[in-house]
Amino acid sequence: MESKPVYISISCNLAAVQHPTFSRQPVPYSLSPRLSNPKSLEAAVNMTAEFLNAAVKPVMVGGPKMRVAKAKNAFVELADASGYPVAVMPSAKGQVPEIHPHFIGTYWGAISTSFCAEIVESADAYLFAGPIFNDYSSVGYSLLLKKEKAVIVQPNRVTIGNGPTFGCVLMKDFLEALAKKVKHNPTSLENYRRIFVPEGVPLKSAPNEPLRVNVLFKHIQGMLTNETAVIAETGDSWFNCQKLKLPEKCGYEFQMQYGSIGWSVGATLGYAQAVPDKRVIACIGDGSFQVTVQDVSTMIRNGQNTIIFLINNGGYTIEVEIHDGPYNVIKNWNYTGLVDALHNGEGKCWTVKVKTEEEVVEAIKTSLGPKKDCLCFIEVIVHKDDTSKELLEWGSRVSAANGRPPNPQ
Repeated sequence: MESKPVYISISCNLAAVQHPTFSRQPVPYSLSPRLSNPKSLEAAVNMTAEFLNAAVKPVMVGGPKMRVAKAKNAFVELADASGYPVAVMPSAKGQVPEIHPHFIGTYWGAISTSFCAEIVESADAYLFAGPIFNDYSSVGYSLLLKKEKAVIVQPNRVTIGNGPTFGCVLMKDFLEALAKKVKHNPTSLENYRRIFVPEGVPLKSAPNEPLRVNVLFKHIQGMLTNETAVIAETGDSWFNCQKLKLPEKCGYEFQMQYGSIGWSVGATLGYAQAVPDKRVIACIGDGSFQVTVQDVSTMIRNGQNTIIFLINNGGYTIEVEIHDGPYNVIKNWNYTGLVDALHNGEGKCWTVKVKTEEEVVEAIKTSLGPKKDCLCFIEVIVHKDDTSKELLEWGSRVSAANGRPPNPQ
């Protein structure tokens, strides 16, 4: 049994055909649960416990495959038992409670949360639960990790350093069993707390100063509660949303595996429909929005009260940092006018265009107050070169990796 998409196709000329078996009760359907091999599980746990217990300053890092392995609670259980500091890979943000006392942020190589990479990469042992290492998550394959120091736990197997791989071991079972064997060792966590310095805050805007992106996200941070969820579009929103501090039970979705621009518009529609008790806050760039804008029509038709921040900076900013060219310039739209046209006076929808911090504050106040039952579309006008420092670093490293000559092998 796999947690993967499933498609069932039935030809339209067969759907209404009668068959003698239809008069009988259907055969009961069941799936046999997947189980860990007890011997393999025991061996993997014993060897991993020996490996980690011998380390001086071990750490834990959660990856995106914890979700499909249904192992998020087991991961936290191991963190509680071990005393290790806990980081997450960027596409696993939101899968570990950020209010957990051991949480140290996002591990993303050179663009990690402040002081997180230093703790992870200086560790003498690290346990990665469900990681995906590709060019995006590894910042152009520049992570300073060593295989011999790593325990890699995938949904159904465990690899310890350069040593053996144990198959038929479910991640949830493994982490729960390991929590009972590992020794409490808070050394790395104490090191983190010793070097940690709180982050600064954006400079205060001058009256009517053109809006800066870091100021926008300062105010988005203030909107987050346990009744909200954040959808981060591919692009600079990846990096800006990563820096948001998630309250307990605040949802978060972030698609990195394919880097699909436009993904978030459909994801916002689906998330809001599936979880109506949360108000979705989507951060979407103008280039991405142009790909899948039509889904906003369905959001309005279904009466969703999502808040969309359309960040209009005149192009595909993330692509500019990876590989610039004339194809990264897009035709500017009147985005609020377009959404008004989709609304067409039917349903509840409110749009506004903002250019300053004062206007953003007023727009957020309106979206959370008088327009709380509406789909709120806030078009944010910012400078085309206003990007996060993380994108500048990430883009140059990914560009270098993707532009390298082919491997002669």
